[in-house]
Amino acid sequence: MRYISTRGEAPPVSFLDAVLAGLAPDGGLYVPDGWPEVSENFLFRASLGHHGGAAMRILDCFAGEEIGHMDLAAIANEAYIGFPQREDWRPHWPETVTPLVQVGIGDWVLELFHGPSLSFKDVAMQLIGPLYDLALTQRGQRLTVVCATSGDTGGAAVEALKGRERADLFVLTPKGRVSDVQRRFMTTSGAANVHAIEVEGDFDACQAIVKSLFSDRDFAARAHLSGVNSINWARIAAQSVYYFMAASATCGPGPANFVVPTGNFGDAYSGWVAKRMGAPIGRIVLATNSNDILTRALKTGRYERAAQSHATLSPAMDIQVASNFERILYEALGRDAGHVRALYAQFAQSGGFDIPADALELLRSSFDAASVDDAETLRTMAWPIYPACPHTAVALWARTKLETPLDGPVVTLATAHPAKFPDAVEKATGARPPLPLQHADLFQREEKFDTLAADAEAVKALIRERSRAWQ
Repeated sequence: MRYISTRGEAPPVSFLDAVLAGLAPDGGLYVPDGWPEVSENFLFRASLGHHGGAAMRILDCFAGEEIGHMDLAAIANEAYIGFPQREDWRPHWPETVTPLVQVGIGDWVLELFHGPSLSFKDVAMQLIGPLYDLALTQRGQRLTVVCATSGDTGGAAVEALKGRERADLFVLTPKGRVSDVQRRFMTTSGAANVHAIEVEGDFDACQAIVKSLFSDRDFAARAHLSGVNSINWARIAAQSVYYFMAASATCGPGPANFVVPTGNFGDAYSGWVAKRMGAPIGRIVLATNSNDILTRALKTGRYERAAQSHATLSPAMDIQVASNFERILYEALGRDAGHVRALYAQFAQSGGFDIPADALELLRSSFDAASVDDAETLRTMAWPIYPACPHTAVALWARTKLETPLDGPVVTLATAHPAKFPDAVEKATGARPPLPLQHADLFQREEKFDTLAADAEAVKALIRERSRAWQ
């Protein structure tokens, strides 16, 4: 299988080349040149709940002969062996990497926060670490990995890449726009190859810097640049695994619907990928906070950046440019790269574009959307049946705002541990959630980070100084 750019002006590459590059050199995002389909036997085995085995099968679909079976097994084993076992009293699906908790009849919460940084990002990021090691060792290369984060991606990237000999990680996060717990997951690793950067701007400024680094082709080549944001295809593939497993376990007589708290559209797109490959999935609900570009796009047909992003109780979703939307638009436009290129040129110039009517109809055939404000988020977090982080609360409330109720089982994605947002939880419930035991000393660990202006040149200078991959 080869990987092609959504903008059509980059040569096709292999799976590992797409993973190592992150962003295509023409500014587009990599997608497979065709969609594999899984068997009924795989769906049955996925329903039994062995995450590592399911991940191996999906990676095999996307990597083909490029990665051998034994290497796939080693990668999956390293990625998920460290996820803890569930010990609480609540009834849940036996799978322990991404367990399902039943909260009502046909109503489930898919817990994705049992990894080392207490975020759903760990499920994919822990797979990327050994994938990088495999590819870089085979090629005798080093890599400079950059990511812009609105909170959780940075901590997950640090946990996945800290101490790895062939990769240096540079994490850009908006100063004052993440929780203290989120920040400390990025700044306290103590690893020499991890460089946390607080940017004096919002998340979109961080994301714009990362895109600027990639668009400078000479710099990107000399730095051996790669990205682990949700634009990286390996993250999409890895996230699709828990959709397969949860859908297969809950679908019953009809497909399962998913409600996804989202800002950058990567997790929701991963659900669509699983559906496209044959998972029994019905509707996918995009649950946004007041930074609602995706909800507005689906309801009005216009994808348009707001004047500014709003700081909310769910900071990982404080995003006004949903990068992965380009991937689903590419599919909705019949894989017309020229049309995608023209629309995004218009977006760069004016901050918006109208989605063609036929493409909008195709999007609406799979997706619903609703936005949730902070007052609604707090009200949901006070719900005694399920202790939710602010992002999960957005998804739980969004379901109540849909014009058409969901038909069939419903799975709501719980994307972060409540302890990552202690101030918001305390405001909603009056009680401050404790950190899990393995992170009880988080606030005693020494922090190390740099503070920079929202300036790509300043970030380039830091990378030139510190990256072992720089040539």
